[in-house]
Formats: sequence, C-alpha cells, structure tokens
Amino acid sequence: MSRIGKKPIAIPKGVTVKVEGNTVLVQGPKGKVDTPLPAGIKVEQKDGHILAIRENDSQSAVHGLARALVNNAVEGVTKGWTRELEIVGIGYRAEMKGKAMIVFNLGYSHPIEYPLPTGVDAAVDPKQTRITLNGIDRQKVGQVAAEMRSLRPPDPYKNKGVRYVGERLKKKVGKTGAK
Repeated sequence: MSRIGKKPIAIPKGVTVKVEGNTVLVQGPKGKVDTPLPAGIKVEQKDGHILAIRENDSQSAVHGLARALVNNAVEGVTKGWTRELEIVGIGYRAEMKGKAMIVFNLGYSHPIEYPLPTGVDAAVDPKQTRITLNGIDRQKVGQVAAEMRSLRPPDPYKNKGVRYVGERLKKKVGKTGAK
C-alpha cells in the first residue's frame, strides 16, 4: 500500500490544474509546468484537492512517484525550487557573464563557461564562492546543480571543489611516511 500515493494534494489559490491524457499541466503565479504521468495512474480533482488513483495493484510501484511529481509541480509554481552550491578552494570562484552564463575558475588551465538552460535562474554572491539556483521545475534545478558540482567534485583528501551547501563530506587521511 502506497501511503504517499493516497495523500491528497491541496491546490493553493491562483493555481489551475488541467489533466490532458497522461500529462498534468499546472499553472500558477510563477509559471507553468507540465508533468508526464506513468501509465495506469489517473489524476482526479475533488473540492480543491488532487488525488492520484491507480487502476490496479500492478501500478503500486509508481503510485507514490506520480503523486510526488504532481506535488512538486504544484509547489514549484507557487514557491519555486532553490538549490545552493558552495565553492571551496584557493582561487576557485564563479562569476556571472550576462544573464545566462556562469564562468567557473576551478584550478584548471582554462575557465569553464556553463550556459544556464531556460527556466533556471542563478545568482552568485559577492565573494564569488556561493551560487544560488532558482526555478519552477525541481528536476531541472537539481540537474543543473548536479552538472555544476560535477565540474569539480569535492576532493576527499583536501575537501576542495564544488559542493552543495550543507553537504557532509568524509575526509580521508593522506598517506603516511614509511617506517
């Protein structure tokens, strides 16, 4: 039994939800997001709530997933999604180049230019070591953050690199001298 799949999703004021086939179109004050649903899952609207209903028990594995995807879309068009990255290391920094480009200096012989996709906004703090990503599509914001982190993942020995804010790292001990 899916406990998450059974929970109703409250529709806030100013949000409209349309179901067209197996896609759900959610429109709100921040924009609109369309979410594809897995086969066998239907979405119904009842008195200000959305319910995810599965046809039979063979769709139990994707029941909670479908409900979570629709909930993320509703939350995205009302509040939006945010992901923060932190750059650690001497000389490591990032800066905005225009509105849709971030230039990273991460210890390589060349700067890395990362173009931002549509729907994702970024802001770099004045110290150039913290990046804040905003958007209405949770998957897209998370994917952009993961790609930026992969430019220079945190080193387990010196803890230098690009990491998520609040990410806990296991520091490894370096090699010891021969005895």
